[in-house]
Amino acid sequence: MRTQVVRTPRSVLVTAMLAVVVTAGVIVAVILLRQPAPVPDGEAGVPPLPDGVPTAPGASCGYSACREVGAMTVGGVPVVLLADETGKQGVVRIGADSVFPLIINDMGVTLTGDSLRCVDGATPVCLVRGKTADGSAAELFVSRGGIWRDPGKPYFSDAGTIALNDVTADGIADVIVVRHECPDAQSGSARCQAAPVLAEVYDVASGSVGCTRRYTAPSELRGWPDVRLTRADLRTCP
Repeated sequence: MRTQVVRTPRSVLVTAMLAVVVTAGVIVAVILLRQPAPVPDGEAGVPPLPDGVPTAPGASCGYSACREVGAMTVGGVPVVLLADETGKQGVVRIGADSVFPLIINDMGVTLTGDSLRCVDGATPVCLVRGKTADGSAAELFVSRGGIWRDPGKPYFSDAGTIALNDVTADGIADVIVVRHECPDAQSGSARCQAAPVLAEVYDVASGSVGCTRRYTAPSELRGWPDVRLTRADLRTCP
């Protein structure tokens, strides 16, 4: 039996080869079109921010963007208080580069428009304060030789008032903490909250320098809530 060989016309082979080439070209074109546009140097991996979202270079306020809560200029240096939308997580930016996370974030403070207070002088001083569930807490920032530092010791007032004023008249603001005069064991109790109050004054370098006499309520203190005292108002703390 003879085997019959069927010969394919040359024109059919050429047409088939052209079809393969065209198909390959289409596939390559699709792949190229799906490639992302080149990212400029320095922007790789950084998603674009939606319009209107405020940011602070080098600052992080919890899980949301930092927003300016308050700002002052002291000693020619801008001081800005930044916080998240709830005021529960904040930082202080001093000058262009220094950003300080707040220790009082962990004390449950709420930062508001009047939380930042700065006083110029021989030693510029800033205080960041906020209300807590059972009083107020504050954190101090001090400039020495043009370098700002956080001493790392927060202040707490169970009477809700912490102020900044040069009580000792040495050209440097002191911290004034108003508190109920009751034993530590009773602190936070209803009995303690009804007790008389006094103001204790802290020198930013040396610590406590004295207390006022007892008052029935914080509002009796001169200048309250921005309490203003003089050295003559102080005596040994009980």
